[in-house]
Amino acid sequence: MEKIDNLDKKILSILSQNARIPFKDVAADCGVSRAAIHQRVQRLVDNNVITGSGFDVNPKSLGYRTCTYVGITLERGSMYKDVVKRLELVPEVVECHFTTGPYTMMVKLYARDNEQLMDLINGQLQEIPGVVATETLISLEQSIKREIPVHFEEIEL
Repeated sequence: MEKIDNLDKKILSILSQNARIPFKDVAADCGVSRAAIHQRVQRLVDNNVITGSGFDVNPKSLGYRTCTYVGITLERGSMYKDVVKRLELVPEVVECHFTTGPYTMMVKLYARDNEQLMDLINGQLQEIPGVVATETLISLEQSIKREIPVHFEEIEL
């Protein structure tokens, strides 16, 4: 099993702050060649250390003004995968987690307004076979959004 060394961590730290930074700038900050950075990043992608790259679109710019977390209770936990397949068909659902605690799963979704939110919850989520209850929490403001910090001790991939 390969290890993530301090160079990998420095690369991850730089990219997590600005994923669009040119590799030549990362190479200069790390004191290695651009080719070395490209190879390292590719290895990190291949090993699922880096799991995505792209742009975050502000939902408000598309008219989605309400961010909501919905706790879902299922009839049986074993229904989770079937429920996830149905949730994947709802484009406003942006995250889904199988959880411990009072809910079987937690879903994050965006709605344009309260009317659409009511339709999403009552007309779509609660109609999924196996869903027995939902509890809705509306986010009033997102105060923190960041990547997990990269610490500089060796870890295995």
